[in-house]
Amino acid sequence: MKGFIKELRDKILNGYFINEEEALKIINIDESDEDTIEVLLQCANDIRKKFAGNKADLCSIMNGKSGRCSEDCKYCAQSVHYNTNVCEYGLINYEDVLERAKEVEAQGTHRFSLVTSGRGIESEEELDALVNIYSRLKKDTNLKLCASHGIINYDQAVRLKEAGISMYHHNVETSESYYGEICTTHTYEDRVNTIKDIQEAGIDLCCGGILGLGEKREDRVSMAFEIRGLGVKSVPLNVLNPIKGTPLGGNPVLSPNEILKTMALFRFVIPDAYIRYAGGRMALGDKQYKGFAGGVNAALTGNYLTTVGSNVDNDKEMITCSGLEI
Repeated sequence: MKGFIKELRDKILNGYFINEEEALKIINIDESDEDTIEVLLQCANDIRKKFAGNKADLCSIMNGKSGRCSEDCKYCAQSVHYNTNVCEYGLINYEDVLERAKEVEAQGTHRFSLVTSGRGIESEEELDALVNIYSRLKKDTNLKLCASHGIINYDQAVRLKEAGISMYHHNVETSESYYGEICTTHTYEDRVNTIKDIQEAGIDLCCGGILGLGEKREDRVSMAFEIRGLGVKSVPLNVLNPIKGTPLGGNPVLSPNEILKTMALFRFVIPDAYIRYAGGRMALGDKQYKGFAGGVNAALTGNYLTTVGSNVDNDKEMITCSGLEI
């Protein structure tokens, strides 16, 4: 298997794009096979160096509106369908946003995004308020501005771009075939339509998914190829943090090697992307650094939406110790 991995790496370094059959061999490596996984991570890092360079990208998010979401995504604490005791509040004011943005900018973060609960931008008034916030942030900070406001249309995307948004975050979450198992209030096609509208509006796309939703390994492979097919170059990979009160609250957390192996797989499938550590990576414990030495070259850092995230300074130290540059 080690020989297969190295041969595949060499082919990718020479311009080859792997197929799903080859990817399935990678994802099915026994998670207890430490030696083979170590070779996989080393080869993924070789691919990263060739196609994505040595720069690491740090982004931070802020919960701009919390709770009362109409959608029934089975992993989400903010859904109105589940009792999770999450904090609920409407769109926050600009002063609070600016304070947080200045804080993460001072810590060395490159990108900043507001994330709001709900199916999408719920009214023209809410869109106007968001446009106002982003337009002012563009003037008051040097951060690259991102946004995550659910399912939106082309006209809304254009308004956000004009306000200063350079990237929009909208995950596919899992494979198309498994999506119906985690959400019934909207479809995988709804998500893809939003992605296409965002791209048509000229905004870069940040699109990944969640590992550990109960999906099969084959679903993770399918998701990787579906994301590649959408032309995505920033791929955030979350690990499910089971939240009490949600239907997936009792799911087992994936093992560190299963997570690392999947991160490396995405590097093999999309060689030139930013493969981004996102929520839930605390499941890696003291193996977090291995991701940065195994193909990961970006991270969501700081506190997340409804859970405590990572420490920015710790992330910067792990990144530089792995040979990457901030």
